[in-house]
Amino acid sequence: MPPAVLSRDDVVARLMTVVRRQGYDGASLAELSAATGLGRSSLYHHFPDGKDDMVAAVLESLHGELEVTLFAPLRAPGPAMPRLKAMGAALDAFYQHGRAHCLLASLGIGDASKRFHPRVKRIFRDWIRAIACALRDGGLPKAVARTRAEEALVRIEGALVLARSLDDASIFARTLRGLPAALLGAP
Repeated sequence: MPPAVLSRDDVVARLMTVVRRQGYDGASLAELSAATGLGRSSLYHHFPDGKDDMVAAVLESLHGELEVTLFAPLRAPGPAMPRLKAMGAALDAFYQHGRAHCLLASLGIGDASKRFHPRVKRIFRDWIRAIACALRDGGLPKAVARTRAEEALVRIEGALVLARSLDDASIFARTLRGLPAALLGAP
């Protein structure tokens, strides 16, 4: 029986797994081909500009996923605390309890950052705005909400790096647990 044909979304999800783990420079065409089950010519058929097109599709997919799982729920009406806790639960799942690589970090620094900076910047800005929205709804002034939203990303990304570096997922879990109360504390 011939192998099942993957949808574009499935192909992009498999590409994301490789790029997330290896970064732009480390993700060879051979690995991307193996992960998707597509030969190099098929990859180039779907992504004419090669790896740059593949990574652009991965970032677009990531942005869409984050919009649904993080950004929209953070902007939704209702009390801020449950929205921030839901963000923590979504991040815990997305980062596999602190064990998965951060795609934004791997594409936001180094040589790859030159290619993908506008896309990575847009995702981080949307995330900051979404957190700030929840914090404003929680009673914080606009400027304080913005600063705390930025600090939230510093804590999240830092905890992820430290958890992975020390092979201790509890660091990430602890950070996510304490984040809502820390963000909503008195200015």
